[in-house]
This record gives sequence, C-alpha cells and structure tokens, in this order.
Amino acid sequence: MYKRIKRAAITAAVVILLALFSLVLALRLNYAPAVLMYHSVAPGADPSSRLAVSPATFDRQMRMLKTRGFNVIPAEELARNVKEGKRMPLHTVAITFDDGYKDNYTHAFPILRTYGLPATVFMITGEAGRQDRLSWDEIREMRDSGLIDFGSHTISHCILPEVASSDELAGELSGSKAALEKHLGGPVKMFAYPCGFFDERIKEAVRKAGYEFSFATNPRIKTADDDLMALKRIRISQHSGSSFAFWFRASGYYNFIRERRHR
Repeated sequence: MYKRIKRAAITAAVVILLALFSLVLALRLNYAPAVLMYHSVAPGADPSSRLAVSPATFDRQMRMLKTRGFNVIPAEELARNVKEGKRMPLHTVAITFDDGYKDNYTHAFPILRTYGLPATVFMITGEAGRQDRLSWDEIREMRDSGLIDFGSHTISHCILPEVASSDELAGELSGSKAALEKHLGGPVKMFAYPCGFFDERIKEAVRKAGYEFSFATNPRIKTADDDLMALKRIRISQHSGSSFAFWFRASGYYNFIRERRHR
C-alpha cells in the first residue's frame, strides 16, 4: 500500500514537472517583447480611467523597469528587430504614448529623463498646440533630448475604418506624416491606429502613405506577432498600477496567455 502511494506521488510529481517545463518552453518559444501603451500621465488619475496614470505610478513603473534590468528600447528599434527576425532578450520593452497630451511633457518626460528610458509619442498633429496637447516647441525639445521620438496618430484622431473616402483617408495619413516631418526635419516611419481600429483596407492605406511600421491596441483581429502593420501593444492605466500587474504586462507573456484564454 505504502509503495503504491509512493509511486503515485512520484508519478504525479514527474507529470507536474513535465507540465511546468512544457509551459516554460512554450512561453519562451512564443515570447514577444511588450510594447506598453500610455496616454495621459496626470496628477489625481482616476483609478477607473483607461487613459491615465498618475505621475507617482508612472515613476514607480519606470523605476521598476530600470532597477529590474528590463531591456527598454525605442519602438522603432523593436519593430525593426521584428522585421529582421532578430530574437530579442527576455524582458525587452518599448514605451509608447498616444495622442500627445501636454502632461507627456510636464510629467512623463522628466521621469523618463531621470531613468534614461526611451519612448515614442504618437501625435494627433491637428491638435498640436492646443492647451491640453504638446506644442511643436515641446515636441522638438523632447526629440532633441535623444530619448523621445514621434510617430503619427492621424490629423484628427478619426476612426479610420469609418472613413469611406479614399482621398480623406489618404489625407489623414499623409497629412499627419508630412506635418511631423516638416516640424522635426526627418522621416517619420511609425503610425498608431486611433483607438486601435483597423482592417486590411486601412493597413494597405497606411503602407501606401509611406509608413514602415504600424501599432495597434490589443488587436481585436487576431494577428501574428510579426505583422509589421499591426504590432501589438498593451494598454497601461491606473488600474494596472500594482507592481505585479505592471510586471506581468511588461514581462512579454501577457498577450500570449490572454490570447489563449480567449480562444
């Protein structure tokens, strides 16, 4: 009786170990670096908001990336590595912001400078200079720091699949690109879909407008990790402010686990 129980216990332990090994192997083989997506970094951020984190939370998150040895690289470098099929180290992360809120300059930028972390801002160019948005002078100052680069987020933040006119669609895509290139004096290769909405027609229009890489927002359409016109991002909000929640999202395995959970 004792020997049967012992054999059963050993068998169960072996099965558990094999299962854990298989899980770790599957995670490693399917590892895709995390692209974090922020919007506003504002004092008094509502914990229920999907678009804001407080400066204290953002500081804590950036400090974690720095002190725990995350490999934080520019979004364009990450995208280019994907294009070239380069395997990136575990815990590789890119930081992005959408819309171009003024507090990206007043609150996020000083924290990124403190920790020496690069980031990309996807700018709604038609709103540049608005009271709650970045001005072109602030955009250039951030760019000149060597830490922040800029991509397009259209002129007006329209929902692209709802734009029926091909001319209007091309204007939103090419016009925002041209504005950024005029004010920054260099090529703009990255684009982010407003609200994450896109389809095959939109992807092709973005490609024709001259963008090399496009970023989505947790794509509702299942896409490959190496789709350069629909690179996946992970929304970060005050709701994901806890240390473990943020670490899990930045780990590189969050999308892998979530996608299989929702199959």
